Amino acid sequence: MAKARASFQIALVTGAVLCAAAALGQNPITIADQYSTPERVKRPGWWPTKGSASRDEFSGSQACVPCHSSIAQTQFQTKMALTAEPATRSKFLQSGVAFSQGSFTYQIERSGQLDTYIVSNGSQSVSEPVPWAVGAGGNGQSYLFQNGGSWYEARISWYGALGRFDITPDHPTRQPESLDKALGRRISSEEAPKCFGCHFTAATVSDHFDPTHATPGVACEQCHGPAAAHVAASRSGLNEAGASLVNGLRGMSPVDSVDFCGACHRTWWDVNLAGLTGPATVRFPAYRLEKSRCWGKGDARITCVGCHNPHELLVRDARAYDSRCLGCHIASASAKPMQDHPGKACPVASQDCVTCHMPKYEVPTMHTKFTDHNIRVVRADAPFPD
Repeated sequence: MAKARASFQIALVTGAVLCAAAALGQNPITIADQYSTPERVKRPGWWPTKGSASRDEFSGSQACVPCHSSIAQTQFQTKMALTAEPATRSKFLQSGVAFSQGSFTYQIERSGQLDTYIVSNGSQSVSEPVPWAVGAGGNGQSYLFQNGGSWYEARISWYGALGRFDITPDHPTRQPESLDKALGRRISSEEAPKCFGCHFTAATVSDHFDPTHATPGVACEQCHGPAAAHVAASRSGLNEAGASLVNGLRGMSPVDSVDFCGACHRTWWDVNLAGLTGPATVRFPAYRLEKSRCWGKGDARITCVGCHNPHELLVRDARAYDSRCLGCHIASASAKPMQDHPGKACPVASQDCVTCHMPKYEVPTMHTKFTDHNIRVVRADAPFPD
């Protein structure tokens, strides 16, 4: 990974990625300051998707509730917390599923505490239990099952914008050539830990992929690290000592903070090393934010958590973010930029900022629009900026 990263970095035009000195005394951010997620998990300290801790080092989120009840009450309702659930809890599967494409039919039937995925070509069929539903359902929800010892992603998914089932993103839309291919997409042994690592907590422990005992959803310990020692110390009255035994996430640099979220939401390096381009990259907010001109200037306020509280439901009112924008930009064109407000005033408006400067783009295969976190002045009819 380090060799590939170095080779890619040499290939870049140096002058194109350097930015002017930042306001507030921050240093400009360059690609040399950033890391890919595989590099991050090998470094000391906790990082999301890091799987080195043992199972008994985790306490489970309920152990956090007595001391952090108000935070837990809202966090448990977030889409991150609900990004995976047992299929039997999925409200989209309650009434069963029936979908067809050409000669193939797809069903998901519920019987008691079991959901079964059935694919048929009219003369033959394959059926497998579906243990997991992935995605909170606002944008969509997909389904995981095992066949022949491998994990698969079902060929049909629920789409919130459509209000119905359709072909899963990144699956061929043409009619399958065989019953085997009609089942869905096989998840490789290399990809499975990454998939589960962002939709489940503690799916990999002691550097061994073990989804059987994982906690569905992004729970407290996915970000704050294994907390059994912290909980034990706190219950013994050793609060000060216990505080050092869990990842508090305070004092992180802007680079570390955005890359931390990028462990699942894709960092700049993750996307570039994977060779991903085009409008589909709008799905990766950490990567898109790291492409912003403001971000490159190193202002510590421009991070994911600067606008979004991961413990609370996502705020969808565009005007609610104006105060964040005006925390850096002056509101009046007649005023002069200051050290703590280095950004010029917008000549168009001083409210609903994100509706213009963070436009939404639809990813066709996902049947939904995503906010582009590449903050910029958007020109009329301008192509999608890679």
